[in-house]
Amino acid sequence: SPPGYIGFNEGGQLTEKVRRSPYSVILFDELEKAHEDIFNILLQVLEDGRLTDSKGRVVDFRNTIIIMTSNAGASTIKKHRSIGFERLSDDKNCDNEYKNMKEIILGEIKNIFKPELLNRIDDIVVFHKLKDEHIIKIVDIITNNLCERAKQNDIILRFTDEAKTFISKQKRDKEYGARPLRRIITDMIEDRLSDEILKGNFKKSDIIQITVEKDELKFIKCS
Repeated sequence: SPPGYIGFNEGGQLTEKVRRSPYSVILFDELEKAHEDIFNILLQVLEDGRLTDSKGRVVDFRNTIIIMTSNAGASTIKKHRSIGFERLSDDKNCDNEYKNMKEIILGEIKNIFKPELLNRIDDIVVFHKLKDEHIIKIVDIITNNLCERAKQNDIILRFTDEAKTFISKQKRDKEYGARPLRRIITDMIEDRLSDEILKGNFKKSDIIQITVEKDELKFIKCS
């Protein structure tokens, strides 16, 4: 912050957190959208392993793990899929599809980011497309987290396998990967559960099983 403003005597948000917790994982999400100044900071951190804050203190980044994500190539891949790029599903064709996708993404990355930044990155990982079994595992993680939060309010939630499968198969835009699952679970589970609690149908200490009946989710209070 400039002189006279709140935070003037404090370090930067990044340097201050690393100074206090030097063994940290730092995530730069969707790096391609970052300001040019961020790239200059990254170059210094990746090259020297340190950064100087606004108070002149040198902060050591050598014990941090830096992860950067990018959606580079996503629009190009979507365009290819819309004209038949993705049709076959056996292992060999899946491997070929992944190789083609990886080639597109790495090409886009080279167009977006400067060579001096890419040369300082240890590895670039191109993730595979999410399959049904991956989506189920993500649903597991989200519903387990929901169960833990409900437990803090003395409500026990139990999801049947049928319910988890039902949630995983809800229509969503595959362009956004697994992100829509959170919104789907909020709409189908959390909002409905809140309504039922407000109506007095469920209360603290209740055990609620979430299952599927007649092609819809059903909330059943267990005795």
